[in-house]
Amino acid sequence: MFGLTFEKLLLIGIIAVFLLGPEKLPHYAAQLGRLVRQLRDMANGAKDRMKDEMGPDFDDVDWKKLDPRQYDPRRIIREALTEDEPVKGQSATVSRAGPNPDSAYLQRKRAREGALTGPAPFDSEAT
Repeated sequence: MFGLTFEKLLLIGIIAVFLLGPEKLPHYAAQLGRLVRQLRDMANGAKDRMKDEMGPDFDDVDWKKLDPRQYDPRRIIREALTEDEPVKGQSATVSRAGPNPDSAYLQRKRAREGALTGPAPFDSEAT
């Protein structure tokens, strides 16, 4: 949780003893305990409210699949750029007018196939 190990928590406790002093430490420890209890009750309340609003569908949801920490945008973009054929189960949809011949995807595909053999554009006024 938050990358805190036992040693780090112990160090924080020792610093708290020196900063707060032994007289005020029990009071602040009790306040911290109440805060943690309130946060846990709020989280449980939100979970119960979701269960009530979603009904029986709540148990069918795969929460690990919806975890945003599993998504790596670099991996998603890399896979999208290197994927030439649609994944099994997905159908490729093309608009009625057909694909845009000037699209970046088709230009990159032609460049890989060797269709674009001319020199790269050069701007003599650019620095």
